[in-house]
Amino acid sequence: MKIEHAAFTVSDPVAMADWYVRHLGLRVARSGGPAQNNVRFLADDSGLAMIEIYRSADVPPPDYRALHPYIVHLAFVANDVHAERARLVKAGATAEGEISRTDAGDELCFLRDPWGFCLQLVKRAQPMM
Repeated sequence: MKIEHAAFTVSDPVAMADWYVRHLGLRVARSGGPAQNNVRFLADDSGLAMIEIYRSADVPPPDYRALHPYIVHLAFVANDVHAERARLVKAGATAEGEISRTDAGDELCFLRDPWGFCLQLVKRAQPMM
C-alpha cells in the first residue's frame, strides 16, 4: 500500500492552503467549499505525497501552537536549511528553536506557520527515499 495523504483540521484551510502554495511550493490537487469544510488537498512536487487540511464544524482544531514539535509536524526537504528558514520567517513563519545537526549529519529545524502548525525543514546527509 501507498500513503495517499495525512489530514489535519485547521482554523483557516483556505488561507493556509494559499500560504503553503505560495511559500512551500505545494499545489492544490482538490478543493471544496464551505459545504465540504473548505477542504484543500495539497500535493508536493513529487506527486506522491499529499496533505488534507480542512475545518470541521463538529471538531475544533487542536491548539497547534501549544503542541511540542515532536508531537506533530510536517517535514519538508530543504537544500539549504538556513536560507529556507530565513525565507519562511520573512513570509510569516516563526522559528521554533535553532537549526541542529544529528549524529547522522542531518540538518533540521522547526518553524511554525502563521497558524501555529509546526513545520520541519530537513536536509539529510543521506536521502532516506
